[in-house]
Amino acid sequence: MSFSRRALLKASAASAGSTLLGGLGAPLVARAQTAEFTYKYANNLPDSHPMNVRAREMAAAIKAETNGRFDLQVFPNNQLGSDTDVLSQIRSGGVEFFTLSGLILSTLVPAASINGIGFAFPDYDTVWKAMDGGLGAYVRGEIKKAGLEVMDKIWDNGFRQTTSSTKPINGPEDYKGFKIRVPVSPLWTSMFKAFDAAPASINFSEVYSALQTRIVEGQENPLAIISTAKLYEVQKYCSLTNHMWDGFWFLANRRAWSQLPEDVTTIVAKNVNAAAVNERADVAKLNASLQQELAGKGLVFNQPGITPFREKLRAAGFYAEWKGKYGDQAWELLEKSVGKLS
Repeated sequence: MSFSRRALLKASAASAGSTLLGGLGAPLVARAQTAEFTYKYANNLPDSHPMNVRAREMAAAIKAETNGRFDLQVFPNNQLGSDTDVLSQIRSGGVEFFTLSGLILSTLVPAASINGIGFAFPDYDTVWKAMDGGLGAYVRGEIKKAGLEVMDKIWDNGFRQTTSSTKPINGPEDYKGFKIRVPVSPLWTSMFKAFDAAPASINFSEVYSALQTRIVEGQENPLAIISTAKLYEVQKYCSLTNHMWDGFWFLANRRAWSQLPEDVTTIVAKNVNAAAVNERADVAKLNASLQQELAGKGLVFNQPGITPFREKLRAAGFYAEWKGKYGDQAWELLEKSVGKLS
């Protein structure tokens, strides 16, 4: 009997109902091993990214603070499907939690891409003032109208920078005629067209070869992508244009969220928001070290001022066009943080 007892104690909760353990033992084992709520959290970033490092810490803290009642399982690196797939899953309830870029979420919630407006945010202080303030609250309200729940703190994806094989970008005139790869998105295409550049929509999997064969001169991405995709091997200059900032909203399926007791939602929300703030600090440190690392690999850095770029976009009607798409209320909240754009 002693061997059977040891084996059964290690088994899953489903085994705990066995009469071999004797009446009272089985329910105790089941309670000790089975969480009351087991929820899945999906994201599209590598396991080593600060988002997932902090998510694992967060999951452990939630489990401890709920005395094992809530088990958050983390699925990084598109394990549960592409962003589009998981957006469908979180709406249907197949996944309970998901972090998604506002620029992609805008297919469901148009206001969610407003943080990606060209040259709106000069620095991180301005980003957090807006996204932790009125603009973020407005976007969260729009997300909730679309039937999803969302946590208060947005996670950091980063500022996007411009790389080139031919010249540094010191001012808006350097974009004129510049052949640049952009994602398939109206926001990117319209911005670079406003600079009289020649944007080309190319899948990311083909970016390296497109740069290598000079189909395009340059591309734009956060430093972490420039590093991991080894774009420094086929690019010479990196201009810290900070032309777009993007973050990840932590989304929840409304039905799954409403099924949790209030004390559990309080603990989950507190830990998710704390992890988001920690991840922001991690990404800031990562960006600082990446610039040094990439410079060591031969990339030549420069940092142009933001004002001439804004003036060019204003003159080209870019801000007026997107103000019309987002509406006066959202635009006023954006300008309250970043200053007059349109």
